[in-house]
Amino acid sequence: MAGADSDADPDADSHQGFDPVSFLESAVPITSNENVDEMREFLVETVESRGIDVRVDDAGNIIATKAGADAGDDPETHLVFNTHIDTVSPHVAFEREQVDGELVRIHGRGACDAKGPLAAILSAFFAVEPRADARVTLAVTPDEEALSTGAAALDLDGDCYVVGEPTDLDVCTAAKGRFQGTLTLSGVAAHAAEPDSGANAIAGLEGALGAIRTFDEGRAAHPQLGRATLTPTTVVGGDATNQVPANCELVLDRRSVPPETAEGFRSELETAVREAVPDDVGVDFALTDRPTPFLEAFATDADHDLVRTLAAASERAGGSGAVRPFTAATEASYFSPAPVVVFGPGVLADDRGAVAHAEREYVDVADVRRAAEALTDAARRLVG
Repeated sequence: MAGADSDADPDADSHQGFDPVSFLESAVPITSNENVDEMREFLVETVESRGIDVRVDDAGNIIATKAGADAGDDPETHLVFNTHIDTVSPHVAFEREQVDGELVRIHGRGACDAKGPLAAILSAFFAVEPRADARVTLAVTPDEEALSTGAAALDLDGDCYVVGEPTDLDVCTAAKGRFQGTLTLSGVAAHAAEPDSGANAIAGLEGALGAIRTFDEGRAAHPQLGRATLTPTTVVGGDATNQVPANCELVLDRRSVPPETAEGFRSELETAVREAVPDDVGVDFALTDRPTPFLEAFATDADHDLVRTLAAASERAGGSGAVRPFTAATEASYFSPAPVVVFGPGVLADDRGAVAHAEREYVDVADVRRAAEALTDAARRLVG
């Protein structure tokens, strides 16, 4: 992989006639919260119009590749650009914000999450011409906001990945994972007038909640992500007001840090609760059933060539050059342990409150252009 000292020309103005802001103005009005077919068709047409072959796989992923003459099946360096085309509900109308007749912001669902990052990624993908032994791939998924069936089906064998999300042009090298599961305590029903004749499942919550509260005691904080969290979120139990309850279910939200896995967490939590509740109360902890793996935590070494190259490129383009964790779960976890970073224009929230997934979602036009410049610069240094 070429490093940040590569002699690639970061100032070369070659985006194959592609304007990321014009693309974004066309993409944001396309409704893609319940069905992505129209947005997928628009993206495929955009890529094909530049003479690049595109395929849509069985999972609905849009995949395009550019490779050097000697790259073959095993290139020296394979850079993958990834983001998603789906948005959350409801759809928010497209608006153009101008100041003194100049376009400064684009408002609407998907403006920053993640059509703004997609526009910047496309700029870089079109502009970079891979060197003889390198390959660059565009892989855009259809359901990141739901179950990530697209990302789970990808098999790209990349050497490094850039995942487009709103990071305010910071390079994000890590993110917590998110697991969810239901703790079931089972007892024996009995008349409330004779409570000792049964086993009270709800009473078992006292020990269970204590085990949950102390579950992470003694664990070291992750150097990039800090400490994992474990939060009870909903509880249901009992069938009648005059009956010793035979069942109780508690839903738990886990924000994990490496190297914890979903199954490792499940097993350890169940053991901890089992040791904390009375013997006559049954304990079972099951992760929420889903067709794809949970988004686990990931962390990329902040000194990796990918990180240093993109951070320097972002700073040259007008960003801060900051390297930090990302605060939301992303499909980047599916590409780890390969080096992966999250990067793009826009913010999850500003000083007024939520931006992404909110009625006021927007992205600054200048940041879209800066992100496109940074990604193009970095891609040329890494694979150009």
